[in-house]
Amino acid sequence: MPQDKYTLTVGLEVHVELSTKTKMFCQSKNDPDETRPNQNICPICMAHPGTLPVINKEAVKSVLKVGTALGGTLADFTEFDRKNYFYPDIPKAYQISQYKYPLVTGGSLAGVVITRVHLEEDTARSQHVPGGGSLVDYNRAGVPLMELVTEPVIHSARAAGDFARELQLLLSPLYLNVSEANMEKGELRVEANISVSCDDKSLGTKVEVKNLNSFRAVERAIEFEEARQIELLEKGETVIQETRGWDENNSRTFSQRKKEFSHDYRYFPDPDLPKLYISEIVEFQNLKDLLPELPATKRERYHDSFGIKSEDIETFVGNPAYADLFEASAKLLESDQKLVQVLANYLTSDLAGLHKNGVTGWPEAKGLADLITMIAGGEVSSRGAKDILLAMVTEGGEPRIIAEAKDLFQKSEAGELTVIIDEVLASNEAAVAEFKSGNAKSLQFLIGQGMKLSKGSANPGVLAKLLTDKLKS
Repeated sequence: MPQDKYTLTVGLEVHVELSTKTKMFCQSKNDPDETRPNQNICPICMAHPGTLPVINKEAVKSVLKVGTALGGTLADFTEFDRKNYFYPDIPKAYQISQYKYPLVTGGSLAGVVITRVHLEEDTARSQHVPGGGSLVDYNRAGVPLMELVTEPVIHSARAAGDFARELQLLLSPLYLNVSEANMEKGELRVEANISVSCDDKSLGTKVEVKNLNSFRAVERAIEFEEARQIELLEKGETVIQETRGWDENNSRTFSQRKKEFSHDYRYFPDPDLPKLYISEIVEFQNLKDLLPELPATKRERYHDSFGIKSEDIETFVGNPAYADLFEASAKLLESDQKLVQVLANYLTSDLAGLHKNGVTGWPEAKGLADLITMIAGGEVSSRGAKDILLAMVTEGGEPRIIAEAKDLFQKSEAGELTVIIDEVLASNEAAVAEFKSGNAKSLQFLIGQGMKLSKGSANPGVLAKLLTDKLKS
């Protein structure tokens, strides 16, 4: 295949709206949920003559927290620059951004090396009217916007998607809490710089793809663009450096404009904003102490301390409420790996299933640990444990009391099971005949009928032995 001859290289640019109370350079409200156009605006974000911007200190702190979490180098000196271009969504005819001195350089996430992280202001939102004309909503103009740029070190669409997902998790209220990072609202926007080359030592011509509003779109756009560029090269044609958009309906990229270069924007330091010396600002010191346990650290700790399955770890990393209950219960089980894996199974499968189906409420850690101990000791069956868990969530109470009240303790005594066995054999003569004629699978059917008749309270191992003995007698 021609694709085997080529190396795909991808670098990502990710724009993230920060969840500060006010905009980047003024006191207008930062509200992504505002539906009325042009409500959160003021003379500063509308670029009225004579107005002066003021730096949002919380936005700067948020980016520095991100840089600390990424293991990047925080700037000692930084400044804001004017990025000059004309478009209706930029009322000043320039965007305040950072060019030569970003807040953060270096770092890594999910195995991807970071080039830089800087801070700028977002643009307004344009809406094109059917039949001609455009409307502009300036609510978003001036919102603090973090831009993160990766090195061109990604070599598959899946790796790019995984990086974007991990970044969203890190920035979200679950961890750093610097952004809601909701892609559907445009709070996290991804652009991909994609190239292919005939070897892994040089880069091909870079094509930037915009309008990627979902992780799946990121992956599909990279896959399409890789195939498109390879097809051009195979024909002996040239890949043009340009900006392309993503057409979600037709699953393809399309040409928008030739790619600009940095000199096209005529960057220069903004004369209305002060230079920042980060080490001299008290609020920006010791940021590492403010960070929570990060996703990568939590994954490693769960793997090393508990030895649970990777898919269970991902559930806990993405849901702190489940993680807290898991850790509290695991501690009561003294981190016994066998019991802890059973605990993880019931949390990520059974409890999560109840919540998915609209059941609210949570069991207490001690009750959950007691239930796992009962399961491991053979006191209740898997079916019985599910019923006990449901009662714990919806009604409350201790698992042993619930099991007693609902007759869910597993029956293992031969005397208790004799009546059930006799009824199963009498009601399923065909299956009995099949077993006696050599069809061993019929035994599983009879065991299932016995478990059903006992409402899950029979010990399946004991039931199987007694049934076999009875059938062979």
